[in-house]
Amino acid sequence: MSLNIGGAKSHARRDFLLKIQSDAQKCWEESKVFQAEPGNGLPGPGEKFFGNFPYPYMNGLLHLGHAFSLSKLEFGAAYHRLRGSNVLLPFAFHCTGMPIKASADKLAREIEEYGNPPVFPAAEDDSTAEMADDSQSEQAAAVNPDKFKSKKSKAAAKNGMQKFQWEIMRGFNLSDEEIAKFQDPYHWLTYFPPVAKRDLKAFGLDEKAEENGHEDMRYTIYSPLDGQPCADHDRATGESVQPQEYVLIKMEVVPPFPHKLKVLEGKNVYLAAATLRPETMYGQTNCWVLPDGNYGAFEVNDTDVFILTSRSALNLAYQHLSRVPKKPTCVAEFSGNDLIGLPLKSPLSLNEIIYALPMLTILTDKGTGIVTSVPSDSTDDYMALQALVTKSALRAKYGVKDEWVLPFNIIPIISIPEFGDKSAEKVCIDLKIKSQHDRDKLAEAKRMAYLKGFTDGVMIVGEYNGRKVQEAKPLIKSKLLEEGFAILYSEPEKRVTSRSGDECIVALTDQWYITYGTRIPWDEQFLVESLSDSTLYMAYYTIAHLLQNGDMYGKEITSIRPEQMADEVWDYVFCDGPAPKSDIPPALLSKMKQEFQYWYPFDIRVSGKELIQNHLAFNIYNHTALLPEHHWPRGFRCNGHLMLNSEKMSKSTGNFKTLRDAIEEFSSDATRFALADAGDGMDDANFVFETAKSAILRLTKEIAWMEEIITVQSSMRAGRPSTYADHVFDNEINIAVKETEKSYDAFMFRDALKYGFYDLQLARAEYGLSCGAAGMNRDLLGHYMEVQTKLITPICPHYAEHVWQKILRKEGLAIKAGWPSADTPDSTLRSANKYLQDSIVLMRKLLQKQESGSKKPKKGAPPPSAENKLTVGLIYVNEHYDGWKEQCLRVLQSNFDSQARLFAPDEDINEALRICFIEHEANFKQVQKLCMPFIRFKKDDARTMGPQALNLKLPFGEMDVLEENLELIKMQLSLEHVEVLSALDGAALAIAGRHVSVLNKNPPSRKFCFISCEYYQGVSVDA
Repeated sequence: MSLNIGGAKSHARRDFLLKIQSDAQKCWEESKVFQAEPGNGLPGPGEKFFGNFPYPYMNGLLHLGHAFSLSKLEFGAAYHRLRGSNVLLPFAFHCTGMPIKASADKLAREIEEYGNPPVFPAAEDDSTAEMADDSQSEQAAAVNPDKFKSKKSKAAAKNGMQKFQWEIMRGFNLSDEEIAKFQDPYHWLTYFPPVAKRDLKAFGLDEKAEENGHEDMRYTIYSPLDGQPCADHDRATGESVQPQEYVLIKMEVVPPFPHKLKVLEGKNVYLAAATLRPETMYGQTNCWVLPDGNYGAFEVNDTDVFILTSRSALNLAYQHLSRVPKKPTCVAEFSGNDLIGLPLKSPLSLNEIIYALPMLTILTDKGTGIVTSVPSDSTDDYMALQALVTKSALRAKYGVKDEWVLPFNIIPIISIPEFGDKSAEKVCIDLKIKSQHDRDKLAEAKRMAYLKGFTDGVMIVGEYNGRKVQEAKPLIKSKLLEEGFAILYSEPEKRVTSRSGDECIVALTDQWYITYGTRIPWDEQFLVESLSDSTLYMAYYTIAHLLQNGDMYGKEITSIRPEQMADEVWDYVFCDGPAPKSDIPPALLSKMKQEFQYWYPFDIRVSGKELIQNHLAFNIYNHTALLPEHHWPRGFRCNGHLMLNSEKMSKSTGNFKTLRDAIEEFSSDATRFALADAGDGMDDANFVFETAKSAILRLTKEIAWMEEIITVQSSMRAGRPSTYADHVFDNEINIAVKETEKSYDAFMFRDALKYGFYDLQLARAEYGLSCGAAGMNRDLLGHYMEVQTKLITPICPHYAEHVWQKILRKEGLAIKAGWPSADTPDSTLRSANKYLQDSIVLMRKLLQKQESGSKKPKKGAPPPSAENKLTVGLIYVNEHYDGWKEQCLRVLQSNFDSQARLFAPDEDINEALRICFIEHEANFKQVQKLCMPFIRFKKDDARTMGPQALNLKLPFGEMDVLEENLELIKMQLSLEHVEVLSALDGAALAIAGRHVSVLNKNPPSRKFCFISCEYYQGVSVDA
């Protein structure tokens, strides 16, 4: 099929790739190539490959972010299929849980509020809230140095930054009439899975798709609006955020109550302060409130009232600390000013009475808005208290009486070797902090004091006097809780928003959602929980086809009914248990067991890096707890997130692309090509549109080149490689096979693309230039085309299938054609060719310089005139390194472990060089500039080739290589004659005549000069 390309804006190349894509997929479907059947007995090493991928939520179209992670699995599976493995690559869609229900409910609310179709108000900017969350996170890390903190999650990328669900649905190219149907959550389940299956098939997958659908209490991130826990996958923002536990110190308000608190008489009234450092309560000098903050008095039971913010009261209400469960009961409202001066009795405080005082930097969206003050160890408390002590005007402004402040001195409670027993004071003085508003310096001071206090501090008061802080902290916490002086309180570490738009809290919940899991029979305190990525659901893939009859919705069940799959049946299938008493036919039971035992364990699971600390870790825990070692996972492959064109993927900015859009714009293979090129590590990868467009051009040009070669190959020479260029090209093909194989084995697909496509393309182009009059070898080109096709097959299977069947006219399918065989690469030959190519580059530069005189030729300058044209090249070769290069090599030889192929540390090599050159009375600093690039080059050679790379003579004949390629050198440099001479031969040097000065400016091992033909003829006769 010839490629007819249109004008500059033609999409003919892309359309051609779409056409061969369709043809290949039709061929695969007809041949049922992706239908996996287990072999008899257990598989041997490499015989089977079972990989899986977290099934995506069906709350929208698959996008390039999904495709990026999925491509890592698909490329790996395709590689193993190509190598002859029996491949099981199942797929499923997540059609349960909050994301779909929350999106449907949100859509219904938008229609109710804004009409159908809705008219929305202008969007608000949430950046301020996000910045506050980040600041609070940093403060929490400083206060609680032993707590693990993860990096910011990808949650914001899940929905983009679009505020309204209707706008998100419009982004899927749905009509207003169609969008309204998605108020019904069941419509999502019938609409998106078939569309996703279509897109995956267009991508090149032919997956077997499926749809998946106590007394203990635990602190859980919870959405009051949705009425249920809000797991990571249910969140619009705040993924990976966990509950933060505080100790809530009950500071009792001492009667008589002031007028504004009269309504609370008869109750036990407490200012409730949240702290992460209960061990410091001995040093309380006062309590802090925000003067213009809003507070309420909330009933926590029939007798006790807590004064705190309404936000923290809502959290408490869901933690069984409200008179009316889940409904905060506020009996009075106050400003912070109303609370200033309240006398308090606080537990553990060495002061019998302390007072509530104003602090201007309290955050009311963190904790309870009430803060204990321990100026001995808290830098914030120290600076705020100093301001009140030293500034009478500040006391007057807030109505603070002297007796509430001045009698209260700092109480030493913890001794820290570096800071003494008043760490806050010491650090603030050292950092020259002048004000409680110096936030940056105070943040640094807090970090220093808290970290040292926790790791090195020793208690010097109380019953745990002499104990290290990290030992005393849990003991003091327990004492406060047991004696009723404090309670536990929890709230989200940072702001969490559910997909329904609700700000989440922390609730103390029955683990109803965990009861979907199963307690381990032999130790019921442990439970296999229900997080989808964390369980053993991958095992279900091995038998799903026997239960669902190939229907992803499971409507067309087989002869096995769900109720027949009792525990003893699962035990028999998955745990090698005894044969169950079941009316399932024994042959079918045996078939299920055999399928599981053949395919399990899975060989690889591909997932995002953000799941390492939860889903993937739990996956390992559950497998090791429930299954024998031979069924434990064999591998995990994690990747970063995907950016588009170096920017974060976002619907709101338009920097977003669904999988379907990418395939239609670039084709499947060009999309896959760009995904492979996007990156392999844990850092965020980058899908570049220009790479995808370039792939369209590269793939179609390669097809056109192959078609042209097939047309003219009869005029080419045949047989085994015979010329120097043949051997070099054949060797480069062998190198490409070996390096690409290593890359695929390591799941490093960008490297596979480099070695198996880019580098091999360069080698082919170089071969075409190097052949000269002999021309190319058609058998070698045929070998290249077959190898090139196989190496790119896992990444560009449709392209490969077209080349295999339509151009190379091979039997069978490209995707099962087998991995190409290759001889052991000849590293010496590669070094020789590099030497040749480097020599040509160097000669070209010297020729240009010699023709233009001392000045560098300007870009676009006309070629030299005929009388100035230098047409003869003289190459002088010294095949032994001498001078400073010899000294460098001798130093490297003595500092190289030939067995491990490792060099001594750089500092040892540098010292040896220094001594060596001093002994030879050389200026080391001057020589060092020459040495370093040469040493780096030879070290790389030695690691690849071994100790022979450090010999004083190269492992190949330099003169032989150059003489064998004289025609190439002449062609590349447009010379009429080239001569290779010995640099040690005086008669040969005489040929250079007056140009010998040029030779002295050349590198030691190779010297070049160029002369006119007339001059050469004259000197040659004289010589």
